[in-house]
Amino acid sequence: MSTAEETAGGEAQAWGEVTPDAARRLLIAAVEAFAERGYHATTTRDIAGRAGMSPAALYIHYKTKEELLHRISRIGHEKALEILRTASRREGSATERLADAVSSFVRWHAGGRTIARVVQYELDSLGPDARAEILALRRQVDAEVRGVIEEGARSGEFQVIDVHGTTLAVLSLCIDVARWFSLDGPRTPEEVGELYADLVLRMVGAVGAGASDGATQK
Repeated sequence: MSTAEETAGGEAQAWGEVTPDAARRLLIAAVEAFAERGYHATTTRDIAGRAGMSPAALYIHYKTKEELLHRISRIGHEKALEILRTASRREGSATERLADAVSSFVRWHAGGRTIARVVQYELDSLGPDARAEILALRRQVDAEVRGVIEEGARSGEFQVIDVHGTTLAVLSLCIDVARWFSLDGPRTPEEVGELYADLVLRMVGAVGAGASDGATQK
């Protein structure tokens, strides 16, 4: 599957809130271009060309290239937060909820790796105000994972000495999937999600961690 097919097909639902159609096409084109070339090497002409539009048409919907990146980043972070919040606040033990949160978060980074690479690795390309908004969303993402780990540590389900450091390690592990995952590789996004959930439970010393050892043998 090409980058264009992955972005426009498998992850098209991520941009359902973006209207009209021309604005959505430009956003998808920007994701492709930023992921392939990097934000600074991408021009508005590159983006418009990928969308089959003129550069002048881009400015009807987005005043600047940074506005495009800001919207991509905000939508992506809001989706990531929704995924983690749904998993972390459902019924069940801290172990079950952490495993669900990690597997869901990893699946999102693997299945939508083109989007995720832009969302996670182009933060420093944003101006101060936009960057501050995205950092606030990142703190909420951090809080969802940290909350489950703290709860598990209090209940005795987890053996964690440094909750803050462990939270950072868990999130870094999940996010890095977007950097290396390939559809041509030996594992599906679901299998990688299952593997990482098992690894994280081992990391926090969860009681009974390793029960899903079969996932690591695929």
